[in-house]
Amino acid sequence: MDEMIIAILRSSTPLIYVTLAGVLAQRTGIWNLGLEGLMIIGACATVLGIAITGSFLQGFLLAVGLCVAASVLLWFVIERLKANQIIAGLGLTGLGLGGTAFAVEAYMGSQVAVTVSSGAPKAGPVLGAFGVLSIFVLLMPVVVLGLWVLLKCTRFGLQLAACGEHAFAARSVGADPSRIRLIALAAGGVLCAAGGAELATGSLQLFAQNMTAGRGFMAFAAVIFGAGHPVWATFAALFFAVAGVLGIRVQLTFGDNIPHGLLQTLPYLATILGVWISGKLRGGAKAATLTEEQSHV
Repeated sequence: MDEMIIAILRSSTPLIYVTLAGVLAQRTGIWNLGLEGLMIIGACATVLGIAITGSFLQGFLLAVGLCVAASVLLWFVIERLKANQIIAGLGLTGLGLGGTAFAVEAYMGSQVAVTVSSGAPKAGPVLGAFGVLSIFVLLMPVVVLGLWVLLKCTRFGLQLAACGEHAFAARSVGADPSRIRLIALAAGGVLCAAGGAELATGSLQLFAQNMTAGRGFMAFAAVIFGAGHPVWATFAALFFAVAGVLGIRVQLTFGDNIPHGLLQTLPYLATILGVWISGKLRGGAKAATLTEEQSHV
């Protein structure tokens, strides 16, 4: 049972961090389809930073810097150049996937997996069997709770919601929607760096091309499934991660009796199911359209 819980926590933590980044953007009226690109930038920068400097902290700070810079670029394209936010987000994802492939080839000389001898700090023997979990896993519940408090119980959280739902009303009371969106996207960049760092160094200690494997889009789906609420979106991300872990367990149990490709699709099927349920229960597609329209008011 402990092994199952550890596997679920390891699988869900990167997804949850990136989902929270999507929640922050959604609250300001931006549907961030660049989460996949930001996540892989965070993973690649952390590993390459460790390989170059030998320090996890320096590698993670490099990831944070690059993810924040990419998020600021997304804000500039959307807010200043008035580009469509969906196209801009997909462009950022393409930039992340292509840029990390180029960075690995420039550093290694070929498209190979980059491995490092050390990864994210672990909890240690004080937690027994759970001591193998990284600090990102331990901090994840605190981050979720902290974001919920920020959004529900602070003035800044109310300003975030106002900018996403009623930008004109927010301006009338002195809030600057553009500045608040910049802050939200930059904070989301930090969360994506944490998600990418956990994915690459929480247990694997390596970076491979396209290793995010669509997790950023799963996170985007979790934002929709959770209706932009940090706690419900976290549960949605956890649901997707559990589907993936169960697929692996089923494969280990039944071997070749069940097609490997079918088991690999389980997390993605769960994502599609989650978005469909969200659309039926909350009118997700209509809500997304309204939010995008309001963001340009």
